[in-house]
Amino acid sequence: MMASVVQAQNLTGNSMGHRHAANGLALVRVTIGAMLVWVFFENLGKGLYTPGGYAGLINYYIKQSHSPAVWKSIMGLAASHAAMAAPMQAVTEILLGILLIVGLLTRPAAFVTFLYLGSLWVSEWGTSWIWELLVPVLASLGLAIGGAGRAWGIDALLARRNPRSLFW
Repeated sequence: MMASVVQAQNLTGNSMGHRHAANGLALVRVTIGAMLVWVFFENLGKGLYTPGGYAGLINYYIKQSHSPAVWKSIMGLAASHAAMAAPMQAVTEILLGILLIVGLLTRPAAFVTFLYLGSLWVSEWGTSWIWELLVPVLASLGLAIGGAGRAWGIDALLARRNPRSLFW
């Protein structure tokens, strides 16, 4: 009887539950990172990181989306400075993707991903299915809160030295 109680505690206890939760967060982290890397190469192939390609996409969002007027004015500013904004977006997408895949600086990378995908979600209102980006947006916030780099990531090694750091 005592052995079955101990086994039940091991199956439902915190250490086992934390390990499964950490693995689940790591899977989501790697998936969102891979999505960002994929989108980088897809956009690169479409020429969306050139000033003309970037400005064309942003102007499409301005004309076709249901974003708030103030957000459209911010998008207009980005489109008018496409020579600078396009490469910045390219670097942001590939860097965030790599950081998430390898699990380095996961919390800040996931939070920036949350903000980035959230801004893209608002930009695309009315031009695509509303849930297309909302799920990765909220999952990125969960990664930032959950410290998803502590399983399957470089952050796990860094956490051994400084387990209280908010960066991993």
